[in-house]
Amino acid sequence: MILNHIWGLYAHPREEWQTIEKRHESLMYSLVHILTIALIPSICGYYAAAHIGWSIGAGDPIRLTEQSAMFMSVGMYGAMICGVFALAYLIHWMAKTFDSSPNFTQSLELAAYTSTPLLMVGITALFPVLWFVVCAGLAAIAYSVYLLYSGVPIMMNIPEEKGFIYSSSVVTCGLVLLVSIMAATAILWSMGFGPEYVA
Repeated sequence: MILNHIWGLYAHPREEWQTIEKRHESLMYSLVHILTIALIPSICGYYAAAHIGWSIGAGDPIRLTEQSAMFMSVGMYGAMICGVFALAYLIHWMAKTFDSSPNFTQSLELAAYTSTPLLMVGITALFPVLWFVVCAGLAAIAYSVYLLYSGVPIMMNIPEEKGFIYSSSVVTCGLVLLVSIMAATAILWSMGFGPEYVA
C-alpha cells in the first residue's frame, strides 16, 4: 500500500489524495511510512559521505570517517522524523483557524505524504556532486509544496480558497521549522559534535 500511494502521488496526485482521505489508515501505518521512507536519505547519505566522498569544487572529494558518517546519518534520520511530526502538529494546531477538525492521524498523513518527495530525493546522494543534489532538492521542494497545496483542501475537507491560505501558513511554518533544525545543527557542531573528515 505504501508503494501504491507513492506512485499515485507522482502519477495522479489529486486522485491519490482523495483515495488517502477516504481510507484514512491507522496512525501505525503513517508511522511505518515515515520510518521507511526516511531511511532512504540516511542510508544514501551515509554511503556517500563515508565511501564515495562529496565533490564540492574542483578538488578531491571530501569524505567522512565511517563513525562520523554513521553519527551524522542517525542524527539526520532522527531530525527528519521529528520534523515530519512537528509539521503534523502544526497542521493539526492550525486546523481550527480554518474551520477544519482533523484528528492527529489525518494531520500526520498529510505531513508524511507531503514530505515524501523531500525524503525520496535523498537517493541523489549516491551521486554526491553538490550542484546535482541541490537541483534535485529544489525540484523535490517544489513538488512537496505542490502536494501540500493540492492535498490540504481534500484532506482537511475545506474549500480550495481556505485551503490555499492554510497551505501557505503551513509552508511558512515549515520554513521556520527547517531554519530551526539548521540552527540546532550549527549549535551542535560548534559544541564538538561536528563531522570528522578523512585526511
